[in-house]
Parts: sequence; C-alpha cells; structure tokens
Amino acid sequence: MTKFYFVRHGQTEWNLERRFQGGHGDSNLLPSSYDDMKKVGDFLNEVDFARVYASPLKRARITAVNIVRYLKYRGRLSLRSNIAEVGLGKWEGELVANVKINYTAAFHNYREDLDKFEGKEFEGEGYTKAETRFVRFIKNIARQYPNDNILIVSHGMALSFGINGLLEQPRMSIRDRGGLSNTSTTVLATSDGQKFTVDDWNNTTYLNKKQSASTTI
Repeated sequence: MTKFYFVRHGQTEWNLERRFQGGHGDSNLLPSSYDDMKKVGDFLNEVDFARVYASPLKRARITAVNIVRYLKYRGRLSLRSNIAEVGLGKWEGELVANVKINYTAAFHNYREDLDKFEGKEFEGEGYTKAETRFVRFIKNIARQYPNDNILIVSHGMALSFGINGLLEQPRMSIRDRGGLSNTSTTVLATSDGQKFTVDDWNNTTYLNKKQSASTTI
C-alpha cells in the first residue's frame, strides 16, 4: 500500500491579506510559518518516507526544505510542476473581495459551481487541467512506489482539486469536505494506484492554533 502525505505550504503574506496567489503569483512566507513547518516535521518525524516531492513555487519549495530538516529522510527533494498551484491568470495578486466584485460569475462558480470553473473568464487554468495533471502525477508515483510513504508539499487549490480527482468525487464535494489549512497534513492511501481512500483530512492539531479564512482554502 502507498500512503501519500499531502502538506499545504506555510502561510504567506498574501494568505494573510486574503489575496489569490495562483501558479505564477507568489509572496513571502510569514515568519510564524517557519515554526509551523518545524511542527509538521516533528509530527511526521516517525514516518519512513521513500520520496519527497514539492511544487517548485517558492512558498511550497521553502516549506518542503524546512520540513525535511526535521525528518529522518535523507533522500533528495524533487520539484515537480505537476503539483504547482492552479494558474489563476488575472486573479493572481488580487484581493478575494475585489475578485468577488469584478468577476462575479467566475467567483460564483469557484465557490458554488465548480463544474463550471474552467478559468476562461480570467485567463486562468481552471479545474479540469489542474486536476488532470495532479492526478496523473500521483498515480504515476503510486505505480513506482507501491509499498511506500510519499510526502507531497503543494498548494491549497491544487491539493483540493487533485485530491478530489483521486477520490473520484463530484467537484462540489470539496465544499462539503472542508478546506485545507496552511501546513496541514492530509493522508490518502491506495493499494492499486487507482482507488484512493482518506486516512486523515486537514490535520492541524500539532499546530496548536485556531484556523481562519486567512489560513484555510
């Protein structure tokens, strides 16, 4: 059985300001997030990881580097664009409140009708493309490592869309299941690289702090 430990990157300045980041926008990690990364590493310290992968975007890459420092893992950190954040086009760097006003229909789809969230209105990547690249990558890793633990450090939207695709759930199940917080851990297991089950969802108990709209997507 393969177990995937999915960790969302640490909280950034734009997370705190409630701005969209996306696949090209990026902002600095908050100083407090480095302490959270250590807590993730301590939480996962006893897990024997065969490989560690991260999105190449700065916020995820730095998060992964700092988590690995506290693991027993001595292998290399591999960066993969297939697990980078969803491209959000004109939304990147914009306040969520402004996007809600200026892209009313597309924002409604993002929150209420993900079947229609394909990014055309704002020159973004959209759900289908992001989910497809993420799922393809994870299933390929599962085939390569059929009896191992794998750590994946990625992003809120990419993880939400991708994990939902692995679970083969309707898109709006994302809203029912609940969001993913910064430096949270979600664990999925698979015995055949095709069917996945949830062992743990958005675990933040080790962070010892209340989550909010600025930490959870």
